[in-house]
Amino acid sequence: MDETGAALAERLTKTEREQKWANQRPRDAATLIVIDRSGAVPRLLMGKRHHGHKFMPGKYVFPGGRIEPGDRRMVAAGMLDDRADAALSARVTRPSSAKNRALALAAIRETWEETGMMLGSKDYGAPDIEIDGPWADFVREGVYPELDVLQFIARAITPPRRPKRFDTRFFAVDREAICHEVEGIVGEASELVELRWVSLEEARSLDLPTITTVVLDELAARVAAGFSPMLPVPYYHMVRGAFVREEV
Repeated sequence: MDETGAALAERLTKTEREQKWANQRPRDAATLIVIDRSGAVPRLLMGKRHHGHKFMPGKYVFPGGRIEPGDRRMVAAGMLDDRADAALSARVTRPSSAKNRALALAAIRETWEETGMMLGSKDYGAPDIEIDGPWADFVREGVYPELDVLQFIARAITPPRRPKRFDTRFFAVDREAICHEVEGIVGEASELVELRWVSLEEARSLDLPTITTVVLDELAARVAAGFSPMLPVPYYHMVRGAFVREEV
């Protein structure tokens, strides 16, 4: 692990020392970072969580959440590339390309639900599937979610004995992959009350969960290295009371 990786892991260890809750198994979750690289300075989409939430109230986050049953059924255009599929399968007890696919689709669905942005293409006509819930919106709008445009950039597992635990996979995608947008999704009655396009430096000044700050640093290094899908993927998890950073 390089010096930067060690520093990031140490930062996580210092902020996650309080472990007073009953232990629970982490739940699979996925997050999507939408990046606008059309200008001189890349900008990221971040949302502010509602102050009424028990979990991370008022924090700025990337859209995301847990896998839902429809994520395993939804049709998609393209496939995760072999590098992403291999990295998603690493350090997993029962690796499955089907599960990796569902994680990617969960990130796309959550982004739609929380921001009103659909990632995909209208070039193929409406998806040929009968499905309920948020995926029915993609069918109605004629949008096929696309998987081959996604990059898998990080994984992090919440430490034991925290109030909520997630095994989160962080994906990233260029803004140009967003093919449909709807206004009015974000507001005072929604999960996210505000959306902002911010530079990496601006993002660091926001009220962020610690892991989001760490992933921002990883993203900055990835963008500086050319934003290649072949770059190693950092994996943060707890080992004997300390966060470690591995690369998969």
